[in-house]
Amino acid sequence: MKKLRTDSMIMGAILGLIVPVISFAILYGIGMIIDEYTGKTNVLKVETLALVSIFINLATLRFYLLKLKYDLTGRGILIITFVLAIAYFIYFA
Repeated sequence: MKKLRTDSMIMGAILGLIVPVISFAILYGIGMIIDEYTGKTNVLKVETLALVSIFINLATLRFYLLKLKYDLTGRGILIITFVLAIAYFIYFA
């Protein structure tokens, strides 16, 4: 946990990648459970899950910028968030 309290751009980039991946996996699992119990398929679309996962990254950004005052980590998270948003629009548009 002490590693998460460092102010570096590399830590921000790592967090910026890990948080959306974990949130996507959790949301995808919830979607599969909903599909299994309702009998419907694709209740939660992959496009929507990807966008929500990128959006969840902003909560991490806010925490590191406002609460901890770690500017370099916040910059790393912000750069990765922009890259993920651009990749989303290129892939799904």
